[in-house]
Amino acid sequence: MSAGQDIVFAPGDRVLVTRVHPPGHRRTPYYVRGKVGIVERSCGAHPNPEELAYGWSGIPPKRLYRVRFRQRELWPDYAGQGDDTVDVDLYEHWLKPVHASGHDGATRSGKEGTI
Repeated sequence: MSAGQDIVFAPGDRVLVTRVHPPGHRRTPYYVRGKVGIVERSCGAHPNPEELAYGWSGIPPKRLYRVRFRQRELWPDYAGQGDDTVDVDLYEHWLKPVHASGHDGATRSGKEGTI
């Protein structure tokens, strides 16, 4: 496995989804940008779909992670159960680690390290 394919995040890691709005085709939903979730699993390394959309090679591959979010943290008016979650597949270049001492500017409620 090359350096570009090393697993950066492990299941249970807290991650912040970068809040940027670049032009063009992006696979990261707006509703998770700037939010903190928990890595549920690594889904392997794949060609970057944001480059493939423009006919480029998508190389080097990017690692894809399944990240879990509490629905109430994504949508404050969500009327379902408080522990309802949604899983979103996100590529590594959209994610930043959230350290136990802080969370890099994102907001999050609930118990540390759980979703």
